[in-house]
Parts: sequence; C-alpha cells; structure tokens
Amino acid sequence: MIQQRSGAPMPLRFAFYGRVSTEDKQDPTASKAWQLRRAETLIESNGGRIVVEYFDVDRSRSIPWVRRPEASRLLDALKNPNRGFDAVVIGEPHRAFYGGQYGLTFPLFDHYGVPLWVPEIGGAIDPANEAHDMIMSMFGGLSKGERNRVRTRVRSSMAAIAATEGRYLGGRPPYGYRLVDGGPHPHPGKAADGKRLFKLDIDPDAAPVVQRIYCEYLGLDGSPEKGLFAIAEGLTRDGIPCPSAHDRARNQHREGLAWAKSAVKTILTNPRYTGHQVWNRQRKDEVLIDVNDVSLGHITKLRWNDRDQWVYSAKVVHPVIIDKNIFDRIEGKLAARRCQTGGTKARARTKRAYSLRGVMYCGLCDRKMQAHTYKEYVYFRCRYPEEYALANRVKHPRNVFVREHQVTALVDPWLAKVLAPHRIRQTIADIQGAQEPPTNTAAIRAKAQIADCETKLARHRAALEAGANPVTITQWMAETEAQLVAAQAELRTAGAQRHQILTAQQIDALIAALGDLVRMLKDASPEARQAVYQALGVRLVYHPDKQEIRVEANLDPDRVVTSNAPNLGKRYVSEGGLEPPCPVKGTSTSS
Repeated sequence: MIQQRSGAPMPLRFAFYGRVSTEDKQDPTASKAWQLRRAETLIESNGGRIVVEYFDVDRSRSIPWVRRPEASRLLDALKNPNRGFDAVVIGEPHRAFYGGQYGLTFPLFDHYGVPLWVPEIGGAIDPANEAHDMIMSMFGGLSKGERNRVRTRVRSSMAAIAATEGRYLGGRPPYGYRLVDGGPHPHPGKAADGKRLFKLDIDPDAAPVVQRIYCEYLGLDGSPEKGLFAIAEGLTRDGIPCPSAHDRARNQHREGLAWAKSAVKTILTNPRYTGHQVWNRQRKDEVLIDVNDVSLGHITKLRWNDRDQWVYSAKVVHPVIIDKNIFDRIEGKLAARRCQTGGTKARARTKRAYSLRGVMYCGLCDRKMQAHTYKEYVYFRCRYPEEYALANRVKHPRNVFVREHQVTALVDPWLAKVLAPHRIRQTIADIQGAQEPPTNTAAIRAKAQIADCETKLARHRAALEAGANPVTITQWMAETEAQLVAAQAELRTAGAQRHQILTAQQIDALIAALGDLVRMLKDASPEARQAVYQALGVRLVYHPDKQEIRVEANLDPDRVVTSNAPNLGKRYVSEGGLEPPCPVKGTSTSS
C-alpha cells in the first residue's frame, strides 16, 4: 500500500497482463475473463485495483515479451515515471512466461521498481527470494514442456490419420482439386458443434490443365517433350489462368499475371495427383532471429522434408488426376536431370553478405532484385521474364543488372548529406512536408472483403432454406467463411500497423540518434551497411530505361536502434520520399 500525505494508505494501482493464443481455437474473451478474475482475486484482498490492461491475442507463448505488441507496450510503460500504475499483476504465469523468458524479463521490473504479482506466489515476487525465482523459472519450463508435448501429440496423431484414413488435414487444395463437404466430423464433440470434414474433389476447370502439363512434359500427346518454361509460355499464351489467378481468394499476396516455371515444377512433383494423401512434405522449424542475441527469440520457417519422411495414405482416398505410372516416369526424368546437373542435393553455397539485400527493387516490375556475384563484382539483377511466362505482353528486358558498388557509392554520400548536422533543420522540414495523413488502405480493403463475405453468406443461407443442393451450398459457405477469416485476420494486422505522423521534435531526436549509423557507412562491412539501410527504411528503385536510382528513406523513432552490432534496426515502411531520383552512370542492362 502507498501512504497518502494524511497518513491513510492508498490502494495500489495495478496493470494487468494476460495472453491467449487462438491456434487451438481458444476464445479470447473467455480466456481474458478468467485470467483477469484470478488477478483481481489476488489483489482485492490487499485493496488493489486494476487501472490498465495489456492483453495479447493470437500470440504464441514462445514469442518473447519484446515482440508481443501488448507486452512490449507494458515494458515501455515501465520506463515512464508517470506510468499511472504502481505494480503489475499476471493472472496465469503459464500464459505469460515460456522457457527462460522470466529470467530475461523480471530484471526490468526490478530495475524500474515495479512489483510483479502472480497468484502462485501469493503476492509480489521478491527479487532476493531464491524460492520465488525457482518457482517462476519452473513455470517457464513447464510452459515450454506443455507446448512441446502438445506439438508432439498433434503431429503423431496427424501422421496416423494421414496414413490409415487418408483424411484431408487442412491447407490449400492442390491446383486441379477443390474442397467439398466430407460429412460430419468423427469427433462427437466437434460434430455436435456443427464441425464437418472436407475432402478433395476434381476441379473441372483446372484438372485438364494438370493433365496437359504432364502430357507436354513427357510428350504423350505425340509432340516433342517440352521444358518447364515452354509449358508455362504455352499456358500463358492460351489465356489459361495460373494457379494464383485461378484461386485469388487464397493467393491475394501473388500477382496472378502469368505462369511461372516454379508453378509448373510444383505440379509435376506433387504426388497427391495420384489419389493418395501425402502429409509431412514440409515442416516448421524455429530458428534464432539473431544468434548474438537469443533474447529476441525464434521465428518459424517452412522447410522441405526429405522424401523418406513423407507420410502416404495406404490407399487411394480422392479422385485420381494422374496415373501412378505416369507420375513415376516424371520422377525418373527429373531424377535423371538432377544427376546430370550434379546430384540430387543442391550444391553447398557459401553464405555471403550483400549491402543491398532486401532494399533493391526493379522499377519495371516492382519486384526485389536478387544478388549475383560474377568474379569479384557483386550485381543485383531482375530476371522476371526468365521466371514468368509473359508471352511478350510485358516490356521487360530478359535480364536487368546494376552493380552494387555503383549504387552504394551514390547512396552513402546522399545519406551523409541529408543527415549532416548543418542540414538537420532542412531535413526535418523535408520529412514533414513529405508526410501525409495515414490512410489505412489495408484496413479499408479488409473491411470491404468482410462485408462482401457476410453478404454472400446471407445469400447462401437463403438458398439453403429455399431448397438448393445442400452439398453445393455447404461447399460455397465453407469457401466464403475461409475468405471471411482471412479478411478478419488482415484487418487485425492492419489495425496493428497504423502509421503515425512524426512531430518535429520526434524527427530531430531520430536524426540525432542516426548520426552514428551514417558515420559507420564509410568503412562498414556489408552486414553493417545492410543493417543501417534497413534501420533507415531505405528503399532503392532502379529504373534501367532512365538509368536512375530512386532513393527513399522512411523513418520511425520506435524502430531505429543505435548499436555497433550487425543487427542495427528494423525496416519500417511509411509514406513519402526525401529526395528526387539520383542518376546512376555506368550501369548495364542486357536483354
């Protein structure tokens, strides 16, 4: 309790923190309610009251506090002497801490003098009490063990279901198939809630295209065998939508302009066209974001498993598009090609750092340019027509090259000039003039999609009540509900990424913090230079027809980190450029 000047104690003001993950369909409202109730029960006996709430939704417990939106806001609030609360209470430590997160987080509470209350301790954690430290560390270990056990059980169960039943286990259907109703869910509880299974059925528009690809690759139609790019060119020329254009609802992140060689190869190597369910082709690996700073935690990356780890159904479980003998011939042909090019495994590549990785874009197609080393020189190139069959409909050279050194030789002096001390006032004025009121286009698009889906669902229900085919209507409703869920997720993401208009004081403080970074560019290594560009939000757009580089630097005071470590900051995209395009001399464009 806090003593008032009159001597009467003041009740402690608490900030509440909780977390829920919706991966296993938990209800955020119910979860928050019971966590909040546990916290209130703990502090009410001591006269405390909760004045502010921090609650993370759809965030895994394995994500560190600094990367959870609400937990990060709470940590920032600890630094503010006028934070508005005296202590923090957590309703469920299993939800808050994972692994060693407690040991990395609690010292901040201790440093800023903010007590942390948890029900398992019965009050505030005592930093000097070894038993308290042991109990909280144990909860972090139990939380990690619980998550690992759940993951192991789920994967084992899915492997068994795929092998014995061949059940469709989720994910987007392969091109050539569509999802149809598969009957009530076999689990009684889920069936009672109206859950239903789905299964793969022939897509009458796409399945013939899959058969055409196999025939052309093997020359089964009497014509010579064709390569991947020739097949892609032919499909594009005939006006056949590529997979991402055929199913725009699930592929809004892709262009859908033309067939790519990679799409053709993916179809040729997918064994599900033989009618067998195949599971575990890919896995999710958790890798450290920064090996030099493990407190940042892990990110999840999808990686391909070896073929001997794939799980096949024991029998044919959905309609066959490609005969097993034809698929085996494709496998043999691809294996022979791999042997000719150096074996079945991709050759080991030397990992090399590039200064412009992730910030260099092609001005013709707006795609990221890829790093390429020739002799001792580093180039960035765009091979858009080499990857996508455009059927000569897009004016784009076959290869676009620009040398990395020529770009950095122009960009570094430009950054040093605009952030020089004697130009700070002018730079602040330029940044403020370039800013525009934020228009959250992603949120607008998501809201429109949600409204459209709700209208469609109402029409589907009306058609079902009018006596339409229930199987067809159920399929339509499932597809629309999937689009609705995706739009709602996009809306949540857009709401968490609102841009802000920077004040002159914020920009002034930001530029002062960036001074050390810019001075590092002169003798910086490629890793450090890349980190500086990303910390400044640099985006370079190369226009080969004009021989120009457009340079944009987008700044955010909450994202820039000043440090001598290689990872100096995070990229943040906002509105407005700072300088007119910079001409590039001596770059080459070959066609």
